[in-house]
Parts: sequence; C-alpha cells; structure tokens
Amino acid sequence: MALVAAFVGAYIMRVTLSDDPFPHQIPSDTYLGVFLAVLPFWILIFALLGLYNSSIYEKRFAEFARLAVGSFIGFLFVLFWDFVRVDPIFPAKLVPVYGLVFGFLFLVLFRTIARGIKTMLFRFNIGITHILIVGNTEIAAELRDSLKHTEKTGYRVLGIVGDKRRNVTADFASFAEALEAVKGLPFHGIVQTELYADELKNREILDYAQTHHISYRFVPGNSELFVGNIDVELFRSSIPVITVHQTALLGWGRVAKRAFDVVIGSVILLLASPLMLLIAIINKLIVGKVFFKHTRLTRYNQEFQLYKFQSQHPKYDGTTPEEAFEMMGRPELSKIYRENGDYLPKDPRNTAFGRFLRASSLDELPQLFNVIKGDLSLVGPRALIPQELDVYAKKHTILSVKSGLTGLAQVSGRRDISFEERRKLDLYYVQNWSFWLDIMILFKTIRVVLDRTGAK
Repeated sequence: MALVAAFVGAYIMRVTLSDDPFPHQIPSDTYLGVFLAVLPFWILIFALLGLYNSSIYEKRFAEFARLAVGSFIGFLFVLFWDFVRVDPIFPAKLVPVYGLVFGFLFLVLFRTIARGIKTMLFRFNIGITHILIVGNTEIAAELRDSLKHTEKTGYRVLGIVGDKRRNVTADFASFAEALEAVKGLPFHGIVQTELYADELKNREILDYAQTHHISYRFVPGNSELFVGNIDVELFRSSIPVITVHQTALLGWGRVAKRAFDVVIGSVILLLASPLMLLIAIINKLIVGKVFFKHTRLTRYNQEFQLYKFQSQHPKYDGTTPEEAFEMMGRPELSKIYRENGDYLPKDPRNTAFGRFLRASSLDELPQLFNVIKGDLSLVGPRALIPQELDVYAKKHTILSVKSGLTGLAQVSGRRDISFEERRKLDLYYVQNWSFWLDIMILFKTIRVVLDRTGAK
C-alpha cells in the first residue's frame, strides 16, 4: 500500500499537477499496471533484507536503515525493468525519483501507524501473547517484572513454575500443576530459565510445547555465554563447538570503527574549534587554567590522559571528592554526594562557568583530541578510572574495547539511571557492538545534549 501510494503520488505530482511537458505519454492505468507487476519483486527484496522478521520490530533504527536500502534497491530494479522494456514505464525521469522519496517516507509512516494500532489493540486485550515461565532462577522473576505492563509489551505471564521453598516468586510447584491451572486459558508459549537435573522433566516441557504447537524458548543460566560475537564451528572436524568472543568488535569492524573515528572526529573538531577557542579564553581569564587532565583506562587496561575543559577550582585537582570536601571544611557533603549517585547540586568544587560547561556537556569537547590520538573512540563504554579496576564487576569485559566519548548509557538517561544500570548498558554495548549501533548512539547523543537530558 505504501509503495503503490508513493508511485501514484509521484505520477500525480509530476504529470497531473504539473504544467511542464513530459517526454512520454503514458496513461495512468498502464503506468499503474506495470508498477503492480513489478511490486512483488520489490516485496521480495524487503523480505531478503529481513524486514518481515519479528526481531526487526524492536530495532527501529535498523529498520529505517533497511527500509532505505530496500527502497533504493527496489528503485534500481524498477529502473532496470524500464530499461529492458521496449515501451517506457515512466512519463518523465523525475517520476521514479519522486517515487523513491515518497516510498521511503510512506513505508516509515505506514509501519509507525501499524505499530500504534498494534499497541492500541493491546489495551483491548487483542493480540496478547500468554506465556508460562519455568525455572527457579533470578531471571524468571526479572523476566516477569519486565513484561508486567501488558498494554505496552503485548505479553501476559500466566505464572512461574518452580520450587516454592527455593523461589518465593513461584506460582506453581510443578509443570503439571501449572497446566491444570491454565487449562481453558489462552496459552501461547513457554520460557524455561533453567534445565532440571532430571532430564525427563525437561523432555516433558519440550514435548508439551511441540505437541500443542506453542512456542518454546530457553534462557541459559549463564546468559553471558550467549551474547556478543558467537561462532559455531566443527572442532577437530567432527565435534560442534560454540566459540564466544568478549566483544563483537573484531576484524574489519575494528578497522572501520577507527577510520570512522578519525574522519568524523576531525570534522567535528574542525567545526567546534571556534567554540573551543572561546571557552579556552574564558577559562583562562576566569580560572587561570584551560584544561583538566585525568588518568583513565581504555582498551586492554591501558592508561591515558583524558582531556576536559577545566570546570572546577584548580586547588581541588587531583583530589577525591572526600578529600576536596574535607579541604573546604564540609565533610558532610561527601555522604550526600555518594548517596546521590556521585552528584551534588551546585557542587562547590566547580566554578560557576564550570557548572555551565558540565550542564551543557561542553566540558567534554577536548576529548576529541583523545579520539584522534586513538585513546578513545567516539562511541564506547565510559572510561574507568584506575581505582575502579579492583572493585568494578565485569571490568575486563568492558575493557576489551576502547572507551568512548559518548555511549549507550549516556543516551539512555545519563545520570537519570542508576550506576549499576549504566554499567549493564556498557556491557551490552561491548557484547553487541555493530556499526549501526554506533550511528544510532551518535544521533541520539545530539538529541540528548540539546535536550540536556540527565545532564548535571
């Protein structure tokens, strides 16, 4: 519908509404008939790009990118069809160009409307997927909690099967008890979060799903083994094994990411240089010091000097927050600072101009020098300080890639989300890196900085 509407609109704009002459007299019914004949091939292109896979539903940015690619490939296919036909398809050269632009816009619009309709139907209990969770693991309770807003997620959890003596969140003591309880209710899938020692119990659950033609999913107990870059290969030519890398950022991806950092980082630095010069002059006049350098960690635990514009009084440089508050005679601020997620409104360590720089994120512009030098990447996890190396969980996984000027945690709420949640997002980025994810984060960073979302 979107593609037909796009090319009908292109015909109307160029032929019906235009007074300009056009080279070929193509009747509208002939034009539309030929295009409808080509349409199935275009739909096939979208299918090959994965635009009809259910997984694309949760990846809006990836969907937009594939729609753009699919629209362009379909556009080339239509041009090829026009080339091999004896009679032309288009009355003028601009018609397919208009069709390409309208096609992409209408596809995005139609899919957005479809999402809205689907979510609206959830509120009327239409299209809800009812699932049963089996397992005594923490992930079972976490999964139910993440799906509790049925009107948004489209899922309703019928209950958790587990030993109630081990799991207070369990609703049913056995799988048989759960089946008896849900008899007569809509039942669409099972999610198993642990394997039983008794293989017969596992077989019973899987056999039920297969016999009754409902979906079956298994969540591995050690989920970290199944994220990131996974290769399945034959070991010694006969034994299938799974190889799990710490990060998906390997091979060509690392080279492409570095080239992207140098090119885009240089362009941004060039554009930002007048503003950076102005900030440097103001800092020199007010504070007497332009830059602040701090030792941080990047890939493979390598230390480097992180550059920022000076935002605090120089006398507090090199001190911990506790030491600085002690120096100013206000040690009670240390507790408030830590309890508030390492943030203090109107932090007395910062200058007035420094507070503006921090709130606007302009204090981080000098990190572009770190990016070009290779210390940082434009996108990556937050750069850890050496003192965090001994106390931070999963530190070595995060340090398998370069730290970033911006990252998934920054665009997901910055200081509006907890410290632990920010670290989970950093870990997710490392294990699920893709070039498109970097692009998405950079675009979101622009919006977050302009909105000053979570900025302190």
